[in-house]
Amino acid sequence: MLIREATPDDWPAIWRFLREIVAAGETYCWDRDTGEERARALWCRPAPGRTFVAVDEDGTVLGTAESHPNQAGPGSHVANAGFMVDPRHSGRGVARALCAHVLDQARADGYRAMQFNAVVETNHRAVALWQSFGFEILTTVPEAFHHPDKGDIGLHVMYRKL
Repeated sequence: MLIREATPDDWPAIWRFLREIVAAGETYCWDRDTGEERARALWCRPAPGRTFVAVDEDGTVLGTAESHPNQAGPGSHVANAGFMVDPRHSGRGVARALCAHVLDQARADGYRAMQFNAVVETNHRAVALWQSFGFEILTTVPEAFHHPDKGDIGLHVMYRKL
């Protein structure tokens, strides 16, 4: 698996699974009917934002990550990131590899910490993965996420120093 900066040519492959994940409404605080143009603007932010893809030996996009400052101005030394893995490639270590890469790049870019503002509490695999990288749950905002099957559930705010 290779992780590299995404190019405009990667977008169609990213969009194929990103739209499925967002439409499911189980893990992202995006409108379930987010259109392609809006999704691309949210995922492929201009610098200092970065977008990455994990690809296999054939160049197939397995997953993607994006990072950007969590806040502007005096809060810009803390990074934020998002991760999506094509469900057809789940369980192959793609998210783990993307997380390691994003953390290394954030350090290299001068960020001093990373914060996840909205990790859905029922996304147990993601929560466990982030915790294995040293993220801690600072708080859980009760009933802050409307899950399509589970109703109103909590969102974790997770943090780690770099």
